[in-house]
Amino acid sequence: MIKVENVTKKFGPLTAVDNISFEVKEGEILGFLGPNGAGKSTTMRMITGFFPPTEGKITVDAFDVRNEPHKIKPLIGYLPESSPVYKDMNPYSFLKFAASTRGIHRKELRKTLEKTISLCGLESVLFQSIDTLSKGYLQRVCLAQAIIHDPPILILDEPTDGLDPNQKHQTRELIKKMGKSKTIIISTHILEEIDACCTRAMIISKGRLVANSTPAELMARSNTANTLVLEISEFESGNTIKELLKILPHLSKVSVLYESKSKIKLRLYPDKASNITLLTAQATKTAQDKNWKINDIAIDKGSLGEVFRKITSN
Repeated sequence: MIKVENVTKKFGPLTAVDNISFEVKEGEILGFLGPNGAGKSTTMRMITGFFPPTEGKITVDAFDVRNEPHKIKPLIGYLPESSPVYKDMNPYSFLKFAASTRGIHRKELRKTLEKTISLCGLESVLFQSIDTLSKGYLQRVCLAQAIIHDPPILILDEPTDGLDPNQKHQTRELIKKMGKSKTIIISTHILEEIDACCTRAMIISKGRLVANSTPAELMARSNTANTLVLEISEFESGNTIKELLKILPHLSKVSVLYESKSKIKLRLYPDKASNITLLTAQATKTAQDKNWKINDIAIDKGSLGEVFRKITSN
């Protein structure tokens, strides 16, 4: 659906995007990560046809963005980072205007508006001046204009910026639902968003593509991935526990994450990643034999934040 081939974008002497290539297929939700100024927004603007690439080629549904921008723009719903709107309008009149610019027929207008307003949860502010809206509602109005014509491709730059936790959850669920039938690219600095709704993640740093895989594969590169976190109470001293756990057959090392008079939290590292299930069973049995109370036990998937810092700092 989207193909980026050896694309570079320069602004005078500044190279904002440096020879990147990737593809996004139908039904994929691609999370685009990177530090501020890494080139994320520039890349997304080139895909929408807002900027032409200095070098390379971008095709959207087989149309060349540079030569056929008028053919690709109707296919795309775009939520820019700056959330541009006409602030002297109310959400209803703004969305009605957006629908008309997208060529939605008058017979379908009311149904389209009702569906979009409901999806984005705008019922309570429909006739309030946009200038008076909170940042969260302003963001939802801009998301509504991006999806009002039901495009097959969505380009969303920081779609949950300014939303409260409940609104973020609702927006992520909406993105996942739409991702079943659409191609979606999300730029975000919220790492949990990648794990929550993206099928693939890319990291860009200093204009270059430095990682491209699933969120699970990225987290697996973390130092804490596939380790066992165990919290117990009614235990012996920490040193005794550490020494005891060291004799477990499939344990490589153990570290204390937290310790007080009433409880202790440990991180157990298996000798091999494939032995994490055996190590979990052994640690559980040892705790039961010693009459330790297990408060919590979990296998750590790893930290996307750790991997992100490692990749972008290098």
